[in-house]
Amino acid sequence: MNKNINPNKIAVIGAGGVGATTAYALMVQGVGSEIVLIDLNKDKAEGEAMDLRHGASFVNPVDIYAGDYEDLADAKLIIITAGAAQKPGETRLDLIKKNTGIFKKIIPSITKYNKDGILLVVTNPVDILTYLTYKISDFPANRVLGSGTVLDSSRFRSLLSKNCGVAASNVHGYIIGEHGDSEVPVWSLTNIAGTQIDNYCPICKKDCKDNHFKDISDQVKNAGYEIIDKKGSTFYAVALAVSRIARAILRDENAVLTVSSLMKGYYGVEDMSLSLPTLINSNGIKNVLELPLSEAEEKAFKDSAQHLKDNITELDI
Repeated sequence: MNKNINPNKIAVIGAGGVGATTAYALMVQGVGSEIVLIDLNKDKAEGEAMDLRHGASFVNPVDIYAGDYEDLADAKLIIITAGAAQKPGETRLDLIKKNTGIFKKIIPSITKYNKDGILLVVTNPVDILTYLTYKISDFPANRVLGSGTVLDSSRFRSLLSKNCGVAASNVHGYIIGEHGDSEVPVWSLTNIAGTQIDNYCPICKKDCKDNHFKDISDQVKNAGYEIIDKKGSTFYAVALAVSRIARAILRDENAVLTVSSLMKGYYGVEDMSLSLPTLINSNGIKNVLELPLSEAEEKAFKDSAQHLKDNITELDI
């Protein structure tokens, strides 16, 4: 690690709902000892930092403040949440052109001061913007990742937890591919207490027919849209997902999380960013895991990749 990097410092770019809530989640969970908030609206960033700082006596010691891009020079982790928000009736991919333009300004502002940290993209469409960040930043692939389907996988486990009457921490399953409409639930590897989901169904005596699985998959895929329709935006769960990724990095956990990263021939997919179960540690991405998917799941993953590829070709990357 570069000696100028503070291994416990996090920069959060964007002090909107997701950025501010992410800073709160990091603070409450004791992830990082120094957090700097950066936003075009400096008053907003300063207000959020002040509000958070006033709770300092209730959490582990942490220095939270508002700053500018030069203040992220020694940050170990740079979390990017800035960008146009998804509106009701708008898909994540509808945001492509808006946020591509924003990122073409943000990324050079980061790399001007920091070339040794890890970049974590949260802004949607997260897979395309993660790929864009990799291309613009000139960072090695292991140090550029997106929040990907970490939240989707949590939603998946949460719904199965409710359905089966088992704590979500005992449900193991992944959503892979795009963080969006073409995401892929990996039912073939989903298990509870080590028991494959098909075999667990008779134990919990719930309806686990194929159409029931599809209902759960659809609920996961559409959860974000439903929340946006009801309250205008999502930020609590995504902030917790980002905090989980940050913890894996700062604490060198070797945790398996479905972050978005550069595909290097995994299941035949290359030169784009998508989510697969990935080992995460203090170097960022240690290893992307090619798990034994079913034939249908592998095809769906490739279809998800093509879905994004068609959108990437329209961009000037």
